[in-house]
Amino acid sequence: MGKPTGFMEYQRVVSVAEDPRERVKHFQEFKEHLPMEQQQLQGARCMDCGVPFCQSGMMICGMASGCPLHNLVPEWNDLVYTGNWKQAYNRLKKTNNFPEFTSRVCPALCEAACTCGLNGDPVSTKENEYAIIENAYEQGYAAPKPPKVRTGKRVAIVGSGPSGLAAADQLNRRGHSVTVFERSDRIGGLLMYGIPNMKLEKQIVDRKIHIMEEEGVVFLPNTDVGKDVKADKLLHDFDRVILACGSSHPRDIKAPGRDAKGIYFAVDFLKANTKSLLDSNFADQKYVETKDKDVVIIGGGDTGNDCVGTSIRHGCRSVTQIEMMPKAPDQRAENNPWPEWPKICKTDYGQEEAIALFGHDPRIYETTVKEFLKDETGNLKAVKIVKLSWEKDPASGRLVSREVAGSEQILPADVCLIAAGFLGAQQYVADAFKVALNERTNVKTAPGEYQTSVENVFVTGDMHRGQSLVVWAIREGREVARAVDVSLMGYSNLVVR
Repeated sequence: MGKPTGFMEYQRVVSVAEDPRERVKHFQEFKEHLPMEQQQLQGARCMDCGVPFCQSGMMICGMASGCPLHNLVPEWNDLVYTGNWKQAYNRLKKTNNFPEFTSRVCPALCEAACTCGLNGDPVSTKENEYAIIENAYEQGYAAPKPPKVRTGKRVAIVGSGPSGLAAADQLNRRGHSVTVFERSDRIGGLLMYGIPNMKLEKQIVDRKIHIMEEEGVVFLPNTDVGKDVKADKLLHDFDRVILACGSSHPRDIKAPGRDAKGIYFAVDFLKANTKSLLDSNFADQKYVETKDKDVVIIGGGDTGNDCVGTSIRHGCRSVTQIEMMPKAPDQRAENNPWPEWPKICKTDYGQEEAIALFGHDPRIYETTVKEFLKDETGNLKAVKIVKLSWEKDPASGRLVSREVAGSEQILPADVCLIAAGFLGAQQYVADAFKVALNERTNVKTAPGEYQTSVENVFVTGDMHRGQSLVVWAIREGREVARAVDVSLMGYSNLVVR
């Protein structure tokens, strides 16, 4: 805990975001964080609550309450308050391999479950975490620490997203020799190409990758396992293989006119944008141009919001975000009590920017695309949308949607971005290793386990659990590392939670 009366004495204060009209002119992070002395006062707000749901990571009504990594939140909040920054870093790193990532992109499940937030504002745990890790880099606490002893065991990890990196970090600490294979030209997976630069600048990813290299992890980019390298070779050359390829099969929209030119999956749009930014600062023109164009985005989640922010930065004429579900309430409903995850309407940075520039929220709720309309040359010119109504099916008890008769509208659209989620593992990787899939097309394992149907082949992250958060990917990476360690050594001293 922090100061016993701190939550009554100090108000919650967080970083200040750059004005939306200014930050849309660049692709850098746009928050100005608190000075260290002020951040310490935020640590003082952590109260002696008795049951710290912030670190529980327990499932309530199918939703996580608190941190899935079981971060020792009250401990390092207290250490922030007392100015013991090195010890705060040591406690944070016990459970989280990559606080430099989660302190930027995590939706802060810890804060949603903070007891202080029950009748007030929660402790600014996410920004305390940011202060801890950035201070650690500045002071040298986060310097490379190679293992002193090697076991002689070799582990291959296919995929360098947050789950694969967490597994690599853990297994390397244990002394195993780890090689990470990545099909893209840069290491980081989702962190590199799935999250825009204004949310996570890529030098932050590179900074950690370089440390892991100095600690002994080998990274092989531009290597597509299942195509460039055969699965049999990995199984022959390594003692264990971990599949960490993500849930990388985007869900499509099957509607007339889908073949129109100008329709892209959001993941391809965002990757091309970041790659062009990093390669040439957009000089190569190898990205989807939205300048002076009407953009329609199908999907109301984080990826859809990222597409809004990216399209605006390129100077789109208009942007509309289509969401099938009804708008969530602005405050917790009675059937969504604390410490459940709050199912409330969130206006993220992209939507804030759209409101500032265009004067209205870009989201249209309870709506879907009925048809893509093309011009005479096959280019997208508009989308036909229709309103939906939601009713509970008497047989299954599940909500089902129905089109509202006569509610069709035409939206001008030069570019349409499909951000409707992902359906599971890419088939060629699963086929290469001959691993069984479950009904959701994720790699199948026993409940709570990471061993696949193939001997010595393990799976982790979105490829295992389906599309999820970075913090869940890190937890899965830590857990699969322990499972692999046990299979190699007969026991493990790796801390999972």
